[in-house]
Amino acid sequence: MRVNADFSKRVAVHFDDNEWVASPAAGVERKMLDRIGDEVARATTIVRFAPGSAFAAHTHDGGEEFLVLDGVFQDETGDFPVGSYVRNPPTTSHTPSASEGATILVKLHQFDPDDRTEIRRSINGQGTVRLFKDEREDVQVQNWAAGETIDLDATKGLEVFVVEGSFAEDGEEFSGWDWLRLPPGTQSKAVAGVAGARVWVKSGHLNGMV
Repeated sequence: MRVNADFSKRVAVHFDDNEWVASPAAGVERKMLDRIGDEVARATTIVRFAPGSAFAAHTHDGGEEFLVLDGVFQDETGDFPVGSYVRNPPTTSHTPSASEGATILVKLHQFDPDDRTEIRRSINGQGTVRLFKDEREDVQVQNWAAGETIDLDATKGLEVFVVEGSFAEDGEEFSGWDWLRLPPGTQSKAVAGVAGARVWVKSGHLNGMV
């Protein structure tokens, strides 16, 4: 399966326009943002767990990072409420579930194979909250004031996911849980909406994908 797999192109996916697709696990549905592969895939996905649903225990050979958007996501290490950011590097394993339901943004098989850094933290805070940074990538949550203009430097590629609020880029409006991917070599600008915006931003990681 290939979904938005041409990393030389700008891609925008709007939450309300993207259909839920059933996963192999009962009660777990997905909205695919990009994907290369079938069940084992390099993927960026919004995943919705119905109350009481779970995935079988599995190992993340290529790593996993996720942001909890709604509800409470769970595994053997604890409960992760809205605003939790987690990095499970390659070789880690878990049994994900959501006793009362949850929705997460998750990225799979996109880690440096030698990365062993585990992170569990909240995205809450003012200004820019840096979640992770190494020589390969930079992951942040940024809080944009109403009407603020932001330079989007996608020299090595960039993804922007709207957690709250809205912004406009290249004449296109983005609101809650919409996603924008800019290819390497791109320079653009975003203008935050009337209520500002809280956005998850990942950069640097698409270098070499085109």
